Amino acid sequence: MTTMRAKFQVSKVERFASCENVHFVAVPKPTGYPADGSDEDNTYAKFSPSAKCEITIANPALFGKLNPGEKFYVDFTPAD
Repeated sequence: MTTMRAKFQVSKVERFASCENVHFVAVPKPTGYPADGSDEDNTYAKFSPSAKCEITIANPALFGKLNPGEKFYVDFTPAD
């Protein structure tokens, strides 16, 4: 079974009365890598330099839970 983990950052949230549109991008290259290269964002930005995702959330219990600048892991696993 092949899996992949990506790291996304919320770039924008559009809030409406009945839903929220949450925009994600792959984590950007950190400003200034540590000398030992240990910054985790460095790893994700290096191997996934570009990605976008947009999710419309219609569950009122989730409104306001995702905010610009926050980072999340997204795991891709087969759904068969």
